[in-house]
Amino acid sequence: MTGFTLLVALVGAERIAELVVARRNQAWARSRGGVEYGRGLYPGIVAAHVGLLGGALLEVRLLDRPFIPLLGWSMLGLTVLAQGLRWWCIATLGRRWNTRVIIVPHLPLVDAGPYRRLRHPNYVAVVAEGIALPLVHTCWTTALVFTIVNLGLLRFRIRTENTALQYATAPDAFGR
Repeated sequence: MTGFTLLVALVGAERIAELVVARRNQAWARSRGGVEYGRGLYPGIVAAHVGLLGGALLEVRLLDRPFIPLLGWSMLGLTVLAQGLRWWCIATLGRRWNTRVIIVPHLPLVDAGPYRRLRHPNYVAVVAEGIALPLVHTCWTTALVFTIVNLGLLRFRIRTENTALQYATAPDAFGR
């Protein structure tokens, strides 16, 4: 249980690091005329991610979920890979990465790194982590609930991003 609590705390610290990067990038984007889309969806995304971390800790404690070595170690590996993919996305997008959907005028779409093969690779990391992190300690209820909620949120988030990106790359976008 102590190791799992530490793992969840580390993922929580990683989320705080993401927010620091996002806040800095948000200021950069806004200073260049960045426009935010889908603002109303953001609180739900935050709540889901807080629920993932808190739910996993509560489930293991309240329902006495066991650590099953084969499942736990493989899910830990998947969690680490998801973090690697997430930070690859952050590094590839640079200042354009954000936890919010903010589009800066006149910037071309990124087609490097993981974006060379996938349009939304960060969400692959989010889905993988949402399943894997709780399953490190067999918290299958948290994994299931988060996955269902997250897939609903991602449906709208991806639609919002695609619309914003399509608008941003249109010939007359932002008065070009």
